[in-house]
Amino acid sequence: MPDLTELHVSRAIALLEEGRTMRYFAQNHANWQLRHWRPVLLTDESRFRLTRCDGGLRVYRRPGERYSAVAVQEYDKFGCGSVMVWGGVSLDERTDLVVIPGRLCAQTYIENVLEDHVWPAAYGMGPDFLLMQDNARPHTTAITSDYLRQQEIRVMEWPSMSPDLNPIEHIWDLLDRRIRKRPIAPQALQQLTEALIEEWERIPQEDIRRIIRSMPRRCQAVIRAHGGHTRY
Repeated sequence: MPDLTELHVSRAIALLEEGRTMRYFAQNHANWQLRHWRPVLLTDESRFRLTRCDGGLRVYRRPGERYSAVAVQEYDKFGCGSVMVWGGVSLDERTDLVVIPGRLCAQTYIENVLEDHVWPAAYGMGPDFLLMQDNARPHTTAITSDYLRQQEIRVMEWPSMSPDLNPIEHIWDLLDRRIRKRPIAPQALQQLTEALIEEWERIPQEDIRRIIRSMPRRCQAVIRAHGGHTRY
């Protein structure tokens, strides 16, 4: 049986290291101006669930469960289920919303996301392009890193476990609210998928800009919190 004291100490050390990494990132980017963020494509995955509630159906999103084993399965209308999507945003544009079939692995990430959406964005946004992706395993395996290197796509160094710093988390929440406000709620996974794509395309670009413009404030908040959690 593992020593609980050792586990607690190990976890405490890991949290201190995560906080130190977040603070270092925030200090390095706190003075970035909009021109620095313009060539950055901020990307992420999220999972949206369709579930029964009091005899009806509702949609909800739970941050952090996108790769959970219990969240991977897709179900039919009667069993409910979930849809995993990927998206990228920048100050001036956004990618298509990509529906990820089943579990996301490195090969799927390369073929469905990097080749079809990130590479065209990098070409269109110019030589200063930077890809922001978190440190999820499909993003950091050897074959993914090799592909990015071969395509000369520069990746922004991003601290692990740092949703407070990633503006796209707020865009996922915005998408979630737009789905909930639809006059006719999705009744099956296919309807949920179609609704997600429609509402993603309808998000005003100015809303995306406003959220990305919060990056200097996010960095300052992380610095004040010494790498801990912030109101973001």
